[in-house]
Amino acid sequence: VKMVVRGDQTHAESHLTVLPKGMECVVFSIDGSFAASVSIMGSDPKVRAGAVDVVRHWQDLGYLIIYVTGRPDMQKQRVVSWLGQHNFPQGMITFSEGLVHDPLRQKTIFLRNLVQESHIKIAAAYGSMKDISVYNVLGLTPNQIYIVGRPSKKYQNQCKFLSEGYAAHLAQLEFAHRARTKKSTSRMILRKGSFGLAAQPDYLRKRTHLRRTMSVQQPEPPSCSHKPERAQSQPESDKVERHPHSIAWARSGGSKSEPGV
Repeated sequence: VKMVVRGDQTHAESHLTVLPKGMECVVFSIDGSFAASVSIMGSDPKVRAGAVDVVRHWQDLGYLIIYVTGRPDMQKQRVVSWLGQHNFPQGMITFSEGLVHDPLRQKTIFLRNLVQESHIKIAAAYGSMKDISVYNVLGLTPNQIYIVGRPSKKYQNQCKFLSEGYAAHLAQLEFAHRARTKKSTSRMILRKGSFGLAAQPDYLRKRTHLRRTMSVQQPEPPSCSHKPERAQSQPESDKVERHPHSIAWARSGGSKSEPGV
């Protein structure tokens, strides 16, 4: 939905998602589930190995993917770009309205409203230990809550810890869901695929662009112009010895930075 001010023609864009009653969903806390480092701000953190495959597994089974985060909505473009860069499947995303002191409360309010008003059914929820309280309020059982990180005795009876990583968890899911047929209900809500972005923002492509720029730089070809008289008077033996070295340097320089592309 695009809203335009008639006076100065400024505009704001928003997205609406119409959910059918009883829609089956899987919830992922972005920072708690995916990011291998502390923050998405400033640099491009690594994604936990196998995280994208787990999300795609749930999407292929017909579940609607819901991404939740306590980050303010001013970071929307940065976070969505990060998800798109790493090929996460399409899904609903919620942000906090501005800076808040209790982001967990914002997550709880959003998900609880979906359950009460849209009557969605949350099949599973992923996150960190901080998200356990949010999922408990929604009435999820310990078998539906998956926590990434080291197991804690304090919460061992309230969730399932993915101590062996997403790869082992995906194998367990595929075995448990082997008899479940794939559904297409989520296709009615969001198309299958990753977040579509016209172009990567500068903060995500800056380092890649720099590496590519350095990798394509080639030494200038030897000039064919007439050399000065002093250069022509040099012995032929000196010319022959320098020439092979210059060719070898050019070739190694072209291949040395190739892996950085």
